[in-house]
Amino acid sequence: MKIVNITFLILFIVAFQSKACTVIVAGKKATVDGSVLNSHTDAGADCRIRVVAGQKYPAGSMAPVYYGIQRVDLPLEENGEILGYIPQVEQTYTYFQSAYSHINEYQLCIGESTLSQRPELQVDKGEGKQIMTVEQAMIFALQRCKTADEALELITSLMEKYGFLPSCGPESECLTLADPEKIWVLELFSVGKNWTPESGKPGVIWAAQRVPDDHIAIIPNWSIIKEIDLSRPEQFKASANYQQIAIENGWYSPESGKPFVWQEIYAPIPREWATNRFWLFATTFAPSSAPITDRKTENPFDNLNQYIQYVEPLNLYPFSFKPEHLVSVQDFMNFQRSTFTGTIYDKENDAAWYYSGKNGEWVKSKLATPFPSSETQKLLKTTRRRAVARADGEYGMVAQLRSNMPREIGGIYWVFQDNAYTSPYLPLFTGVSRIPEVYSIYDPQQYSDNSARWAIDFVDNLLYLNWQDGKKDLEAARKPLEDDFFKQNTEIEKQYLELQKKNPKKARELLNTYAQECADRIMHTYTQLRNTLITKYTNNKMR
Repeated sequence: MKIVNITFLILFIVAFQSKACTVIVAGKKATVDGSVLNSHTDAGADCRIRVVAGQKYPAGSMAPVYYGIQRVDLPLEENGEILGYIPQVEQTYTYFQSAYSHINEYQLCIGESTLSQRPELQVDKGEGKQIMTVEQAMIFALQRCKTADEALELITSLMEKYGFLPSCGPESECLTLADPEKIWVLELFSVGKNWTPESGKPGVIWAAQRVPDDHIAIIPNWSIIKEIDLSRPEQFKASANYQQIAIENGWYSPESGKPFVWQEIYAPIPREWATNRFWLFATTFAPSSAPITDRKTENPFDNLNQYIQYVEPLNLYPFSFKPEHLVSVQDFMNFQRSTFTGTIYDKENDAAWYYSGKNGEWVKSKLATPFPSSETQKLLKTTRRRAVARADGEYGMVAQLRSNMPREIGGIYWVFQDNAYTSPYLPLFTGVSRIPEVYSIYDPQQYSDNSARWAIDFVDNLLYLNWQDGKKDLEAARKPLEDDFFKQNTEIEKQYLELQKKNPKKARELLNTYAQECADRIMHTYTQLRNTLITKYTNNKMR
């Protein structure tokens, strides 16, 4: 009975997370240092990160296709149920595995955001012979590909041949395929129930568009590709059936004379939890050209005012756009921590948090948080808003991909666990051969002092004792820590370049040692922060 309950819990978490991931990307000419940036928030239940070393295989070997890679209740090295096999390659590459595996030793990086799709296309396991989940395809790409172009070709061919099986509810998916030179946005829609390989039809509907080098883009759990021009293969690619499925279902008629707009045809009517993040991204990075600008407010009652809340069509937002200033890793981190401060979506400034003071003035409660629980929402009789940061965010990353350095230090995988708002970012160079153990340990059923996820979650929970003052303690502890990481990264890169010429093994060990030192500092800082918060805000002092 216990196993059944845990399995149900994991599947529930996975389904709930399906509308959680926010992905933002930046081309190399849109960033301050010329790096390509890829990112992913709320990346699935299994936040445990481990290095899977590249291996050689005998000719004729077969690779298993798993269902359950996101499950955190499985032992670290297990991946769930085997649905089938595909031919193995002779040599695989080293990559970092987690619920959604993001990056490999060649700086190929993949972000993921679940999208919505028409109910006619939805399919669950067992309702057809599709076996290829997006997280499994990501692993195959990281094992077998060095570039975004190669990953795009491999993933789409795997999905067409073996069938796309949604694993976050019966919904569609978007992948951002990035390397130090370019970014492709790949959107995958399933083909519905009862598909079989024997049908001879592709097991997926897909389209891909390249992000211009001087642009940035966001995928907030919604399709962003619009018109597709296959006469420009350097910018657009699509499956052979990308229009045919829509025509067969009556969603598009070539005789209408209207353009085929992928986003309008395959994505359902948009919802606020997606449009508000489109808006936030536009007003953050290109405020002067944002289509809607007046959602900002300090009035805690404005989130109740329907007359200032737009319900905008998605065509207001472009596929990508040029930012008004070059963006940095820190800009991406700040966006991932966003809670819509100073807008109509700001739950930390909800009217329900205010009470009448001694002199009749409105006083904001020290308990005011941007992450009110479902029970708190009911108690305060307030609405729920979908921010970028989430209290139940699992884990996420910002990947910095650079072509002007050796691949071992060109890629930096900045990882957070739990809530991006609360968590620090751990820098992992792509040349590391092992992950600090505290980032590989997490059991949601049992607290552990040796788990970074639990250390961060402990702090996150204590903040609810006095969020308004506690968040200042959080920033005071975390900012110098992260500032040091950025400074130390530069020094480590110099040391690596010098050492790599003399002793490559020692150079790699330098990266491993540095990762461990950063993880140790995070654990120490958050243990001290935990002690500070409980001491300052213990309920023994409540009066």
